[in-house]
Amino acid sequence: MSTEPVDLKLLPVATRSETAAATRKSLLEAAGALLDAGGPEAVTLREVGARAGVSRSAPYRHFTDKEALLTVLATNAVSGLGDTLEELANSDEPPDRTLRAALLSLVSIGRTRPHLYRLMFTTPSGDPNNTTFLSFQYQGRIPVWTPVLSQAQPKVVLGVDVTIGATTWKAGITVQYAALGSTQYTVTITDGAIVDDRGLYQLSGTLLGIFPIG
Repeated sequence: MSTEPVDLKLLPVATRSETAAATRKSLLEAAGALLDAGGPEAVTLREVGARAGVSRSAPYRHFTDKEALLTVLATNAVSGLGDTLEELANSDEPPDRTLRAALLSLVSIGRTRPHLYRLMFTTPSGDPNNTTFLSFQYQGRIPVWTPVLSQAQPKVVLGVDVTIGATTWKAGITVQYAALGSTQYTVTITDGAIVDDRGLYQLSGTLLGIFPIG
């Protein structure tokens, strides 16, 4: 048996953001499996956490509620489909083959994952007059983050860096719901930034919209 000392500083250690990203990935994989097996009714944050092997509180640190989780599943699927269609559009295949392949990609989701397919084309539940479901886009890619804001959940913060290609949405991006009198509310990015291959862009103070209440 070796008695040589081990320099622990040389061992790889996951960063906090890497650990959070891995947990989020596990939660989404667990939610996807539950959705495929039993539809949206089978997906609960408690069951997702149990299947992913994390603490009961872990899912709530990544998703405000079940609807937010389902929205992320659906929008991730749309994003993945978009990547597939983009690859087909940039290929050297004849147009008729490209169109056929694109349609088959969509049909395949409907056949193999029917519950997910329905979610992809369903408006999230909730009162649309005082709940805002955000789907951030950047350079035509959707989505990178899908926070859910309401009177009961007025502020949402991106917990970890989210990177797609050369673009990173930095952890700490904060979206704020604020009443504007009794008939309207605003949604604003109060803090945060994104980084791409051309530099850093501050999003602080960016008004995303004014919406009616009730």
